[in-house]
Amino acid sequence: MQFIDLKSQYAALQGRIQARMQAVLDHGQYIMGPEVAELEAALAARVGVAHCITVSSGTEALLIALMALDLQPGDEVITTPFTFAATAETIVLAGGVPVFVDIEPDTANLDASLIEAKIGPKTKAIMPVSLYGQVADMAEINAIAARHGLAVIEDAAQSFGATYQGRASGGLSTFGATSFFPSKPLGCYGDGGALFTDDARLAQAAREIRVHGQSQRYRHTRVGVGGRMDTLQCAVVLAKLERFDWEIERRLALGQRYGELLAELPVQRLAVRPDRDCVWAQYTLFVPEREAVQVALKAEGIPTAVHYPIPLNQQPAYARFCCPDCTPNATAAAARVMSLPMSADLSEADQDRVVAALARALQR
Repeated sequence: MQFIDLKSQYAALQGRIQARMQAVLDHGQYIMGPEVAELEAALAARVGVAHCITVSSGTEALLIALMALDLQPGDEVITTPFTFAATAETIVLAGGVPVFVDIEPDTANLDASLIEAKIGPKTKAIMPVSLYGQVADMAEINAIAARHGLAVIEDAAQSFGATYQGRASGGLSTFGATSFFPSKPLGCYGDGGALFTDDARLAQAAREIRVHGQSQRYRHTRVGVGGRMDTLQCAVVLAKLERFDWEIERRLALGQRYGELLAELPVQRLAVRPDRDCVWAQYTLFVPEREAVQVALKAEGIPTAVHYPIPLNQQPAYARFCCPDCTPNATAAAARVMSLPMSADLSEADQDRVVAALARALQR
């Protein structure tokens, strides 16, 4: 069994993907070819924003957003410790200081009620993560940011296709940043990402930053990076967009079905708030005695993963920014989270097999 079944997805889309890639090979514009602008228009329309800027990765999307906001050395960015390293990594790379705020124990997303106490004179922005495919409490986060004159960057690397209060993830704040890493709900066949914003000034800054700060060829108006998404990867995403609505429907249905099948087992399911959905980039549970359960599942051919085993404020690279014991909910989650196989092409039969094996593992 595949943890994420990309082979079945490719089999269903093979003709479209090959045609899209062949078109790029035929015209030969591998960097900033016409598929780049086509994809940006399609994604902006889908998210409901004025501007989409494709970039080379989800990490680069976060970094470019921070640079466009003119983050200065020592500026603070409030974020979660329970996420992939890229979230804090980009803050430090941009010269900023990550300020870690604990998570909600049932959703694993940033706890908005704890943010205001961490805002100080150096705070520049708030960077919530839409973890596992569910958006954080953006209405409250945006309200806090508005009261204090702060920018908000939604790290939507895992939640493209999700909605919050009827609006699309990625289009909920100053900037939305997503990833097209192959395992994401919408993935390419390498690295890729995108930024979303309604602010024309920030969009222009991001476009310049992604091409080494150029406003025109060899005119560098700002410090930038080599952050373009290549044309072939844009072509892959354009092909995948053709069945993405179906994939989201499947993810929602499979997530609900997992919940029903797991209801009687002694595991805690991730809470999904009633004003939003979850596209289940990972189907994640809180499991007792996780290592023993994983060993038992592996023996039955069931792959699992842990997202994430160590909070960032306990990682050697970031421990200096926050005491390791200041985020107890993140510490507790890191010891118990376990992700089960999940993708739009997961069959109900395989889902039944996963849950039956999990039941046996928990009994043992």
